[in-house]
Amino acid sequence: MATSAIAFFPVIVLFISRRERDRERGWRTTKRTRAGREREVGDPPTVAVAVVPRARAREYASAQLRARWHGHRRGDGDETVRTTVSLVHPTATGYSGAQCTMWGEVELTSCGKKAYRNGVHRRRHVHAPRAFAARPATPAAAAAPVRARAAVAAGGRRRTSRRGGVRCSAGKPEASAVINGSAAARAAEEDRRRFFEAAERGSGKGNLVPMWECIVSDHLTPVLAYRCLVPEDNMETPSFLFESVEQGPEGTTNVGRYSMVGAHPVMEVVAKEHKVTIMDHEKGKVTEQVVDDPMQIPRSMMEGWHPQQIDQLPDSFTGGWVGFFSYDTVRYVEKKKLPFSGAPQDDRNLPDVHLGLYDDVLVFDNVEKKVYVIHWVNLDRHATTEDAFQDGKSRLNLLLSKVHNSNVPKLSPGFVKLHTRQFGTPLNKSTMTSDEYKNAVMQAKEHIMAGDIFQIVLSQRFERRTYANPFEVYRALRIVNPSPYMAYVQARGCVLVASSPEILTRVRKGKIINRPLAGTVRRGKTEKEDEMQEQQLLSDEKQCAEHIMLVDLGRNDVGKVSKPGSVKVEKLMNIERYSHVMHISSTVSGELDDHLQSWDALRAALPVGTVSGAPKVKAMELIDELEVTRRGPYSGGLGGISFDGDMLIALALRTIVFSTAPSHNTMYSYKDTERRREWVAHLQAGAGIVADSSPDDEQRECENKAAALARAIDLAESAFVDKE
Repeated sequence: MATSAIAFFPVIVLFISRRERDRERGWRTTKRTRAGREREVGDPPTVAVAVVPRARAREYASAQLRARWHGHRRGDGDETVRTTVSLVHPTATGYSGAQCTMWGEVELTSCGKKAYRNGVHRRRHVHAPRAFAARPATPAAAAAPVRARAAVAAGGRRRTSRRGGVRCSAGKPEASAVINGSAAARAAEEDRRRFFEAAERGSGKGNLVPMWECIVSDHLTPVLAYRCLVPEDNMETPSFLFESVEQGPEGTTNVGRYSMVGAHPVMEVVAKEHKVTIMDHEKGKVTEQVVDDPMQIPRSMMEGWHPQQIDQLPDSFTGGWVGFFSYDTVRYVEKKKLPFSGAPQDDRNLPDVHLGLYDDVLVFDNVEKKVYVIHWVNLDRHATTEDAFQDGKSRLNLLLSKVHNSNVPKLSPGFVKLHTRQFGTPLNKSTMTSDEYKNAVMQAKEHIMAGDIFQIVLSQRFERRTYANPFEVYRALRIVNPSPYMAYVQARGCVLVASSPEILTRVRKGKIINRPLAGTVRRGKTEKEDEMQEQQLLSDEKQCAEHIMLVDLGRNDVGKVSKPGSVKVEKLMNIERYSHVMHISSTVSGELDDHLQSWDALRAALPVGTVSGAPKVKAMELIDELEVTRRGPYSGGLGGISFDGDMLIALALRTIVFSTAPSHNTMYSYKDTERRREWVAHLQAGAGIVADSSPDDEQRECENKAAALARAIDLAESAFVDKE
């Protein structure tokens, strides 16, 4: 009778770890024989099977799956019972593995595992309560761990592999064995063993241990993953998205191997001049202090961190500090010659430093088509290793649930129309009028003729208003101007949308890299035109002289923090081709001195000569005199500092800065029933001034650079904003 009932009705299987008190309750326990019959045995039950009538199957499945039986309590409630739910007949119930949002991992008792090994299926029949049909559906909670997700959309069967992440094999899923409890239990045990070994190995010297899962990425992109972590209407949460397009052979471009996504830092450090605000979101604590050098705050915090080095993790940024350093952070280094009191007007009141500490990071491997979902556990914040493991596992599962959320937000579709007419207001509003900028160029030339400086970079800031939000502009900028260092960074008070071609500084395993990029010409339409442009660029004495000056500045910056005799020019005046332009590039390297850190290399490089001039300090003194407003993030740096001390900071060029302060001025009427918010975009650009510079040419260069950035706003408006 039991066999026929199971064959006829759709069944929901609940694997429930038992307690010793079950013996006293007299539950009927059966044991299936080889003939398919059942007989009672004396052992207490280890597994329960709930048999549900067909009419209630869908409702029962929905409520049970959404209730997350991981938290279900039995009896007097003194013990949490770990459970998992699997659909024996997913087609009949209407909940296949691909549709179901709540697939839990199996945690069997030792008795349960032994029963599986011996091929004995012990169970108890429990009929669904009569009143269940009237029970309201439980609201969907955070998704359960996805390691045991039953079936893939393609009809394949998924199995868990610690080394390769999730493997998918062809074939239909077995109806009676949707979840392999034994494999999941072994995987969970392997997680525990790996974590405890890392914690023991790092005892006394390594207090940061990573936990991670590796999943296939064919259903996910970095842009979509970011939107899974940060809703579209949330423009305040600190978060980041880093992507890259690298130069390939013979001038081709390739997508960079790694892309990184992170949101909701556990800690933030925000500095405005000498006032520092530290927000510890774990403890819910905010502290403020006035210090001489705010950059020492995150540095001192890192001195107590000792991350475990895991070979299986990708060779990229996997967790640590992410944010930006404004141009004005140089005033923490040159306190006497460049004090804040002598800086130009601060009309935006943006932070000088904003850093978020990210212990949850997604790393996309664009070559192997997989995603590393990583959570770092700080052992010092937990009383025992077991507590650290359970908390880390819970947080990792929560991060996985966001990525695997069945209600994945949709990205707005858009048509790529690069030759559309310009939307919005033109770039006719600047911090300086055309005549004011030309006059500043003439004053700079007088200082050059007097021998005070050899070169100076003077910039001006343009304003553009738009109804395209910053993330839409970033999506467009990836198309208009792909570059090696593309970034979308939400910070306190502003959003940065960047497509930088150049690094400010890079420190990797003790090696410092500085790559001056100066000398630019547009790409030709054919390979032959490209070659002609290259020859013309390398023959331009003015461009080459500027580049050599910047190489000397780079050697000086690297030499300040390198071991004696280790500084060298690895590449000199090579041509790098990008989507629209070509640059002259050189590479300067050195070995970081033993008693110094990557923070020292950053302090020595800020800001690079590409955006200041030569000699650097004197040029910056003149910039304070000739420019009318503070630069803010422009010509500073943005990027990350890993837990292990490695650093990659890109130069904040080709960067659009959006203020998160609301603007109520309207430009156009839109078809959207809900009024779109108007954003103010700041686009700053500069030109290198030398002895024979023409003021008209330098003004035109600034306008052209800003217009190239504004092209991304044009595309975002034509693609995503429905204008009448």
